[in-house]
Amino acid sequence: MKPICLENDIFRLTVGEDCLVKSLILKETGEELLVTDTETSLFSVTQERPYNNEIKLIHMNKQTTFEGNRLSYADGKLTVGFDITPFEAVVDVKIAKTYIAFTLERFIVHPDDYKGLLMDTPPVLSFRIGAIPVKTRKNFGEWLNVMWDDDAAVCLLATSPHAEIDSEKGRGYRILTADAHRDILLEGCGCALIASEGGDKVLDAVEDVEIDYDLPRGVESRRNRTKINASMYWAHGVTPENVDKHIEYAKRAGFRMMLLYYSSCFKSSGGWALNGDYDLRDEYEGDFENLRKMLDKIKAAGITPGLHFLHTHIGIKSRYVTPVADHRLHLKRHLTLAAPLGTDDTEIVVAQNPRGCPLDFPFCRHLQFGGEIISYEGYTTEPPYTFTGCKRGAFDTNILPHEKGQIGGVLDMGEFGPTSLYLDQNTDLMDEIGAKIAKAYNSGFEFVYFDGSEGTNAPFAFHIANAQHRVYKHFSPAPLFCEGAAKTHFSWHMLSGANAFDVFRTDVFKKMIDAHPVHEAPLMQRNFTRLNFGWWAFFEDTRPDVYEYGMSRAASWDCPMSMQCNFVNFEKNPRTDDIFEVTRRWEDVREKDWLTEEQKEMMHSDTEHILLVGEEGEYELVPYFAVDGTPEGLYAYTFTRKDKNYAVYWFQGEDKEIALPLADFVCEEALGGDKTPVKAENGKSILPASHRISFDRRRYGYPARRLPPCGDPLISCIVKPPQAHAWGGCFYCGYLGVRGIRFLHEMCAEEAHKKASERSPRLGVILLQFHQCSGQ
Repeated sequence: MKPICLENDIFRLTVGEDCLVKSLILKETGEELLVTDTETSLFSVTQERPYNNEIKLIHMNKQTTFEGNRLSYADGKLTVGFDITPFEAVVDVKIAKTYIAFTLERFIVHPDDYKGLLMDTPPVLSFRIGAIPVKTRKNFGEWLNVMWDDDAAVCLLATSPHAEIDSEKGRGYRILTADAHRDILLEGCGCALIASEGGDKVLDAVEDVEIDYDLPRGVESRRNRTKINASMYWAHGVTPENVDKHIEYAKRAGFRMMLLYYSSCFKSSGGWALNGDYDLRDEYEGDFENLRKMLDKIKAAGITPGLHFLHTHIGIKSRYVTPVADHRLHLKRHLTLAAPLGTDDTEIVVAQNPRGCPLDFPFCRHLQFGGEIISYEGYTTEPPYTFTGCKRGAFDTNILPHEKGQIGGVLDMGEFGPTSLYLDQNTDLMDEIGAKIAKAYNSGFEFVYFDGSEGTNAPFAFHIANAQHRVYKHFSPAPLFCEGAAKTHFSWHMLSGANAFDVFRTDVFKKMIDAHPVHEAPLMQRNFTRLNFGWWAFFEDTRPDVYEYGMSRAASWDCPMSMQCNFVNFEKNPRTDDIFEVTRRWEDVREKDWLTEEQKEMMHSDTEHILLVGEEGEYELVPYFAVDGTPEGLYAYTFTRKDKNYAVYWFQGEDKEIALPLADFVCEEALGGDKTPVKAENGKSILPASHRISFDRRRYGYPARRLPPCGDPLISCIVKPPQAHAWGGCFYCGYLGVRGIRFLHEMCAEEAHKKASERSPRLGVILLQFHQCSGQ
């Protein structure tokens, strides 16, 4: 059989007349990009069951896939026939400079294929518009559906939101697939095949597809590194009255992006209870021009504003729910009334078995019939099928009589809180909501976060991205970049910032950073995408080392973060200035693209790192190590730079003092900067530990200028009584030191504490020193 060759300037695809994919050659190198012995058919068709009468009698009546088994090419069209099933399909082929696109054009049904059957033909459930068995390479980007390494790349992507893009893993290969579905779009659904040189050169071809098919410009967005890699100041309730305060905090912390929660624009109540209405806050006096003026003020301060919203959520207090529930709310399951329902009835008899309807959570137990919402306590799973314990007029909907035979069903309630439910993506309500959100965005916002994106009806692979796109299309100009709470293949073109992670408590923050964003970062890199390392809450106990850890980990993967504004905790936290200095430095480094690839790789280790400002004002990145066993509230780290040993410490609480049993040392407010005043008392040096400590002014480093004659490291600490921490000297060389309950050398704790109390009755918080001792 003569093979069919489809080629452009970059690659050559060969398919047999039996519809099997034979070869994909990268012309530049002559490399074969496929596994050629998988017998993969380029096209196939799936039916819910066989429908042709004779075929139905012979074969099993179940969902069945029929592989393409014959193929011809003429006038830019491929005509494919299938095993067993009688009809054919015509696929349009577009050969562009950097890609080849396949689009299902139509089906050919012969007069006798379904003779005598009263049905739309052909009875297709789905059509596979592409299947490419590519060799396994170093990187597979599941989101973009791309297999690549430094030598070559192969990608199969959708040319509209409609195609389902996926892959099937084999041994040493992966089949990239694209499918058109009957209930979404068959005729007109397409995909594009790309083969290219390695690395990110594949993005040049992806960008060509985006331009030719008028898709959101995901490649262009990713290449705007100045904005897309900048971290964000995340705030809610920003208004013309308090915007100056938000700007002040954002600039102090070094942020160039400000993400405003939708409640900064629209009225809100009790979580998401008013979502859908999107009425402007009173502060804007009903005029979006006043919102624009506030956003202009943010921009004038050198900060880019973005809008955070939940587009799929409809609030339970919104006009779409009360007093008459909208017919476009999503029903997870349809039910038919088997008996009339009067206004006083508390039991509802339905025709279908309700087994599987929600039971666990009261908020999820809601039905809608007409404009009324009804809650229930339980149901029977034997006839007559009855919902019991019903309360009428839930969410202040009107109580109405309902006739036998009326169709309603189980409402799709939001799973993240009892204040909202989901709209039906198969209606026009998503477009209506998108237009409302766009009135705010078009007032001057420049990037967005699609929160709640997972809140759609199935099929999720289509509706999640399509819901985003239905909103996105209303934005003018297009966002610089987007992030979102959920993604599917087509989202790649919009969510160039991928996703963020929710809040992590201070006590588990570092662990959660490693477990989640650090885990996802390399996965996103395989898709040529960064992610947001999370919405970091600012708690009263948030510490500098926590943000240092997160910022360094994020920077190592070229990823930003978002700091959640909290005016109260900004004032309460004694280390706010410290934390702001951490973010300011890391954002400055990010903007200047200061980090080398070697430094980024170094920060992928388990070791923590600190970003210092040296004597000449230059940045220094050094590993630093936590001091274990410190008293509650005391945090200390040690590091080495320029052949000298240092310690950095702080106390997470009220003002304290530090006592050092040293006379010959240097304490600087900044490296190479002013010396910190030191008091002397009882043979010790007393230094303040202010609650306003900042990294470049009062976060102290201690050079170990005078070391004892012997050699094992000792880091020691002491806190004020009544906590029983020990004082003592080196058992071997007699060098005076102070240490906590973690004894390096054996010593009587009671005697040591007695000596500590006698010598230092007013010791404040901590002592950190390096002591080298070679004792055995």
